[in-house]
This record gives sequence, structure tokens and C-alpha cells, in this order.
Amino acid sequence: MALLEYNEIKQGKVIIYENEPCEVMESHVARTQQRKPQNQTKLKSLVSGRTYNATFQGSDMAPEAEIEKREVKFLYANRGEYWFSDPNDPKNRFKLDEKLIGDGVKFLKDNILATAMVFDDDGEEKIIKVKLPIKLEFTVKEAPPSMRGNTASGGGKVVVLENGTNINTPMFIEAGDKIIVNTDTGEYVERA
Repeated sequence: MALLEYNEIKQGKVIIYENEPCEVMESHVARTQQRKPQNQTKLKSLVSGRTYNATFQGSDMAPEAEIEKREVKFLYANRGEYWFSDPNDPKNRFKLDEKLIGDGVKFLKDNILATAMVFDDDGEEKIIKVKLPIKLEFTVKEAPPSMRGNTASGGGKVVVLENGTNINTPMFIEAGDKIIVNTDTGEYVERA
């Protein structure tokens, strides 16, 4: 297991803190004249979802969590259960908790491939997070009619995607259009 120096504990890294794999959400290395440098971080547990404010001094080290990324295929959702499979072995099915998918739940659609982050906890593998592709294509199921003369003002309207999610789009988007959505921000990107 690799040990990270205090200044290597940066945003995006996953470290073991309080015996849990925690993603570094923010980090700021401060160097003041009188004191030794320190790294002020905000950590989020990938198991419990708790957030921690942690400060690492110049002599501190943190173990980097051994996280493996694997492709998983979303099958369907049923009563709050989200079912996935191994893309190479459709019989290998498993359900995951909504909190592992986070806001991405709104952008799940059948048969999309996502990335599962797998944490090796003393030989026991646990999926701790599912990350959707940043950009996904959706068909617009419902869209209110565009008002004439309203497109120049740069206004928008709320449309319903094929999976039932509502998002804001420009006025010119119609039902049946295929659009690209950013799954991190939940925003319209462009027509497909």
C-alpha cells in the first residue's frame, strides 16, 4: 500500500482515513512564516458518505486506498434497488445502493456502461462508488412547444428525458430530439 506525503494528498485521491476509503474533495497546502506547512483537506467517506475536515502536517503520511476501476452494466431499477451486471458475464448480477450512485441515479438508463470503484478491504472486495460517463445521450420524451420570438432571448425550457428525468434545455429542443447531457452537472450540453 502506497503512503502519500502530506502534500500529495490532493483532490481526486482516495486515502484511508478513520479506517475508511475517503475521497479528497478539497485540499489546500498552506505555508505560513512561523509555522510548518500543512495541508487542510475536506474528505468524503466512500462507504458512509460522512465528510471530514482533516489537517495533515509536514511529517504526516496517509495510506492511499487500493481502488480498482471496473466496468459495470446497468440493467434496471426496481423499488429503489439498482441492478447491474458484469458486461462480460451477464449472469453475474448484483444490486447496488442508491447512495453509491449518488446524483447519477437521475441519468441511469438500461444497458449503459458505468465505472465501479472497487475497494479491497483486507481481501474482501466492496463496490464503494459508481461513476457514470460524463456525457450521455438521451432522447427527449416530452417538450413544451417553443414560443415564437423567444429563442433570441436565450431563454430555456424544461423537457422530460426518456428515463423520466427533467432538465433545462434551450427553446429549440423538441420531443424526439437526441441530446447530450453532462451527468456531473445535470446540464444540457448539445444536440446529438
